[in-house]
Amino acid sequence: MPPSLPSRRTFFKTAGLVAASLAFSRTASATTPLADGTATEGVPFRIGVASYSLRKLPVEGVIDAMHQLQTPWLCLKSFHLPYELSPAELAAGRARYEAAGLTIVGGGNIALRQDDDDDIRKYFDYAKAAGMPVIVCSPLIAALPRIEKFVQEYDIKIAIHNHGPEDKEYPSASDALRYLEGMDPRMGVCLDIGHAARAGADIVAEAALAGPRLFDVHLKDLKVVTERDSQCVIGEGLLPLPALLRQLQRQGYTGCANLEYEIDAAHPVPGMLRSIAYLRGTLAGLTA
Repeated sequence: MPPSLPSRRTFFKTAGLVAASLAFSRTASATTPLADGTATEGVPFRIGVASYSLRKLPVEGVIDAMHQLQTPWLCLKSFHLPYELSPAELAAGRARYEAAGLTIVGGGNIALRQDDDDDIRKYFDYAKAAGMPVIVCSPLIAALPRIEKFVQEYDIKIAIHNHGPEDKEYPSASDALRYLEGMDPRMGVCLDIGHAARAGADIVAEAALAGPRLFDVHLKDLKVVTERDSQCVIGEGLLPLPALLRQLQRQGYTGCANLEYEIDAAHPVPGMLRSIAYLRGTLAGLTA
């Protein structure tokens, strides 16, 4: 059993605009209504959470954490809704999140590494049952034409997730985009800014290049841009987060920008709260 979450009366201190932008409740719980989830005025996208950030927590812990973070937007990892569940169990799992006021905005990473109808259909059936409008994936390049047929059949988008210099197919989002030229417009990318930066990419330019094929963004920060293990609370590193958020605003991005906090797995919420505070403060600053 994972350790219990920090007290909901534990607060973080920020200054100036960041503090002014926050409206977290002291007593958030699984029955407390979330904020309505609308984007900051003048900013068309929303700040959500990739549930990989909460991978050591059970479902009730994820729900509690989302209430503390005061965002309903959740990109689910299979830890929190396993592929192996029956259709009835998937429906019950989805209903549990929705009853808690959460909205499933996507799922993944889902590999899609077989160029095979039965294998691909299994994951599209899973996404449909879970209410996922976007499958975040790292597909086999040869399978992309076959995957496109399922995108058209199910009307579910795919977003190819880049994984940095270790990824020989998709180090950055621009590497994925070149395989999508001429394909269905629902075939797009998930820009993981940490991995893209480690691959030497300009994350602001990557977002601009993706344009209408940008369906998800995974937000994180690095103290050393080339080092995967230097991830830190957002705002304490070197990645140009304000410039990225401004670019997303300028290009009219309407998806979610999801916090993917990969450190402090056993106790992620305090660092996530600070990260969300920074992001919300920065967004408020864009419209001030």
